[in-house]
Amino acid sequence: MTSTTAPNQTSLPIAITMGDAAGIGPEIIARAFQTAPQDCAGCFVVGDVATLRRAAKVVAGQRIPWPVAVLSEAHEALHCPPGCLPVLPLASARGQSVAPVPFGALSARAGQMAGDAVVWAAQAALKGEVAALVTAPLNKAALAMAGGWLAGFPGHTEMLQALAAAHLNTSVAQLPVRMMLANDELRVVLVSIHVSLRAALAAVTFDSVLQSLLITHRSLLAVLGRAPRIGVAGLNPHAGEGGLFGREEIEVIGPAVAAARAQGVLASDPLAPDTVFMRARATVGQPGEFDVVLAMYHDQGLIPVKYLGVEKGVNVTLGLPLVRTSPDHGTAFDIAGTGRADASSLVQAIRTARHLCACGE
Repeated sequence: MTSTTAPNQTSLPIAITMGDAAGIGPEIIARAFQTAPQDCAGCFVVGDVATLRRAAKVVAGQRIPWPVAVLSEAHEALHCPPGCLPVLPLASARGQSVAPVPFGALSARAGQMAGDAVVWAAQAALKGEVAALVTAPLNKAALAMAGGWLAGFPGHTEMLQALAAAHLNTSVAQLPVRMMLANDELRVVLVSIHVSLRAALAAVTFDSVLQSLLITHRSLLAVLGRAPRIGVAGLNPHAGEGGLFGREEIEVIGPAVAAARAQGVLASDPLAPDTVFMRARATVGQPGEFDVVLAMYHDQGLIPVKYLGVEKGVNVTLGLPLVRTSPDHGTAFDIAGTGRADASSLVQAIRTARHLCACGE
């Protein structure tokens, strides 16, 4: 979900990046194609052919694995027959026959392949060659081990922001993005993401909170067809208790909310962070009080979403001029290669990407 309009090209394929080859990314992709073929129709994988063939064997178990269909161009994915796994090889790996990296082991090669897949898919989306990208989990340490340009990014969000800014010939500062985690019961947007807790507290400024509110409003407005009701989490216990436990709610968050309201944003006053998520949670037949919660830092927002079930969660990057979603879990090195990885979150990420494309995002 984005706050910038991207081409609504539902006839274009959707690119799925392979993720870290040593983790469960390739397996959940192979399983998604096998168990949810309708959802995966018109999708293809950007990655390493040998790694995806190995993943298909892991998922098949004692059965005959699905064959890998090697693509030359992205649009070929729209015409692939059912019962195969379409893969567009990374340009750097075409014509090579290299054994896959070992399961569960950090490596610079895995980090490089994962990063290269994201770069290719993002640039294809920015050029209008694919409708969206769905990113399988990468490992931040492996990305750093790859060195070079990739080593400067702690994750997908920051990398995609830099690629989009370069495409638009602007600075990263002029293209603010936010992470949203969502499932059927709760949506959460984060003011800051992959920084230390000390840095996250310092990041709660008037400008960052206001910017987060505006990005959230614009992004969900297109999806819901109305202004979203935003519950704003306080930073301190009890939202500061009138200044007894901290004054950020009075001096920073509250003024930012007031400024956002002046621009038509439906945002609450800062609320106690230990209850706002319960108030926003939607259950069967009972919608939540809010459509989304703005959390002040990473773990404040992600713990309640993930507690509801990582198999249901989807990560959406707000503010990009493209559609990007991903499953709400990591590389799970400990179970890679066992065939136990659950593809539910990836399938939901694909469904969400299609929905956002249909919304014109």
